[in-house]
Amino acid sequence: MRVVVVGATGNVGTSVVRALEDDPDVASIVGVARRAPGWRGSRAEWRQADVVTGDLAQIFDGADVVVHLAWLFQPTRDATVTWRANVLGSMRVFRAAAEAGVPALVYASSVGAYSPGPGEEPVDESWPTHGWPGAAYAREKAYVERVLDVFEYDNPDVRVVRMRPGFIFKREAGTEQRRLFGGPFVPRRLVRPGMIPFVPDIPGLRFQALHADDAGEAYRLAVTRPVSGAFNLAAEPVLGPAELARLLGARTVPVSAWMARGAMAAGWHLRLLPAAPGLFEMLLQLPVMSTRRAHEVLGWTPRHPADDAMLEMMAGLHDGAGMDTAPLAPDGGPAGRLKEVASRIGGRP
Repeated sequence: MRVVVVGATGNVGTSVVRALEDDPDVASIVGVARRAPGWRGSRAEWRQADVVTGDLAQIFDGADVVVHLAWLFQPTRDATVTWRANVLGSMRVFRAAAEAGVPALVYASSVGAYSPGPGEEPVDESWPTHGWPGAAYAREKAYVERVLDVFEYDNPDVRVVRMRPGFIFKREAGTEQRRLFGGPFVPRRLVRPGMIPFVPDIPGLRFQALHADDAGEAYRLAVTRPVSGAFNLAAEPVLGPAELARLLGARTVPVSAWMARGAMAAGWHLRLLPAAPGLFEMLLQLPVMSTRRAHEVLGWTPRHPADDAMLEMMAGLHDGAGMDTAPLAPDGGPAGRLKEVASRIGGRP
């Protein structure tokens, strides 16, 4: 089996490549990235290409499966750039897969593609995927779901899998998470249990998470097994203020949603935070996902609890951990923070 992984150098991509390298049924792995990595893995070969401009059909020629993971989170201040990379780039990936005659496509969707949920009742993969209109990330994920609907209609012989994971964490992604969502002013040395005094208890705040290695295993199963359709991916427990406070050895302090929204909006407009306020709004609207189909059809069971994955990521953030790839580059110290400030904090990719 020959597998091409588009977006192979990020948080999920590096774990997917590792999982595929451990599978004896996968004879060839091609990692595609916009920027060539120093990290090479044990068996993967690498191609440098941009999903917006690259000759993807030539790279996909002869592949049995294309796994599409590439996604641009920044700039949050120019949605046309992320739309071009994420939506138009995904359309180019799908079109190139069809042109190259690839028989299977596995796409990284997200819990962010889902419409607001019904409360605490878990939703399955049939829940509407219209996203939350106030967040560019959710709009783009939902739009690509519609693009895939058309792709499946036009290409009925292609096996299509849509992965819809919760938040994905691992140690090596700690610095990346800080750069994308916290920004250069987060004091990483203080991000550890016992040093954070309180967790804001915001009504409606809860989310699902999983370890990147468990996500990698789910993608390996989707690549090698004759499955199709959507799969929700998350580990237990669901994380809310009480769970986060327990992890951090902190106490909870009631904070209204409007106060939290205002603080985040002020931080973003003052260019102190790279994450747009719409992401917080989206977080409050996310449904709780049922992962029953992933267990029963895909045969997937996460090995890491969600809270362990969260703690591992925080430890990586504290230590400035990373990998030798552009997305997962370790903390660069004061010089690296100055570069982030020079990027206008969410203003450039």
